[in-house]
Amino acid sequence: MSSPASVDALVQALQSVGYFADRRLATAVFLALKLQRPLLLEGEPGVGKTALAKALSEVLARSLIRLQCYDGLEQREALYEWNYAAQLLHMRAAEGKGSADMAQVEREVYQDRYLIRRPLLQALQAPAPGAVLLIDEVDRADEPFEAFLLEYLGEYQVSIPEIGTVRATATPVTILTSNRTRDLHDAVKRRCLYHWLDYPERERELAIVRAQVPGASAALAQQVADFVGRLRSQPFANAFQRAPGIAESVEWAKALVALDTIVVDPEVVSDTAGILFKQREDVAALTRDMAAQLLQPAEA
Repeated sequence: MSSPASVDALVQALQSVGYFADRRLATAVFLALKLQRPLLLEGEPGVGKTALAKALSEVLARSLIRLQCYDGLEQREALYEWNYAAQLLHMRAAEGKGSADMAQVEREVYQDRYLIRRPLLQALQAPAPGAVLLIDEVDRADEPFEAFLLEYLGEYQVSIPEIGTVRATATPVTILTSNRTRDLHDAVKRRCLYHWLDYPERERELAIVRAQVPGASAALAQQVADFVGRLRSQPFANAFQRAPGIAESVEWAKALVALDTIVVDPEVVSDTAGILFKQREDVAALTRDMAAQLLQPAEA
């Protein structure tokens, strides 16, 4: 489908594929689509940054291309590389035929058929209506890689020495995500629209849990949303290194359904704490006494 005609239409379209965006986030996405600008999403892990790109690809009926960033990511892994084995075979075949024009042979080995396209180039050359490019966890890559991205982010084009400049066939919808393990360079931020994605308010989290875990009863979904929401609130949040995200809420609800849980009690919380937290210290910090305190409003 084409881009939604309004922010409200975008909210409804995202909800239709199971993603519940608040109006501020939907406005940022809507403007990114209308202005054809990359959107940088920062926030804690598990708040729905990556899921937004996936939902957008469904709403817009565009293919999703994902570039997962990591320390040491190189340009050739993000943009392109040459099929050196095939090039070498071509050169040997030319030598076997006694070809004397080595300049011609060199031009031949840098043809399109020997080019291995990586995510950035795939996104630029995707046919209409274009692709959704997810540059995931860009903060995990190093600063030289950020500098490499500037041409793409600013002009939707890249330069390949052997071929020249490759411009977008259809402008990709580009989503960058960052868990803010380090600050990104201002040059990257200036080329993007920006949105900080926070933990959802209770009603939105409850809607997400109900949509993603249809097997959970209304009471159980409410207990999950209430419990996780209180975990993130003061003073309880101070006891943990990292609060659970939406992804953990959904996984916990699925686990509770799998255990045939009707009512969440401190014992169930203790047994399943490893789904809410991924650090040994955080699991240990969630004691049964704390679980009982957190469950009191839901029980009432």
